[in-house]
Amino acid sequence: MEQFTPSPTIRRRLDQVGIGLAGMCALHCLVTVLIVSALGLGGHFLADPLIHRIGLALALFVAAVAIGWGAIKHRRRMPFVTAMMGLTFMGGALAVPHGPKEFVLTLIGVSLVAAGHLLNLRAPR
Repeated sequence: MEQFTPSPTIRRRLDQVGIGLAGMCALHCLVTVLIVSALGLGGHFLADPLIHRIGLALALFVAAVAIGWGAIKHRRRMPFVTAMMGLTFMGGALAVPHGPKEFVLTLIGVSLVAAGHLLNLRAPR
């Protein structure tokens, strides 16, 4: 039986998607804080915990596939460790009430996940 070996292009695209998701998450956090603080609008929708759970699930899936696959291919630990630390911070943000702590934990988390994807992209093939 042949073993399925996905092309490096798919992994590269998944890393790019992971970086894009991290950027969208950071933008969502900033926009939420600005709109809710400045205008008092959209707090019930923009700060909905379901949005954060879905974002974390997407980040987990994309990181598991892209960074896990990369770790198997290039045998570098740093992309995996960096991304997992970021996902841990993102998960921790779900455990605190909405506010500055959640904002900081999320931004640290998405920055580390994006850095993990960048490291994965730059690892030797």
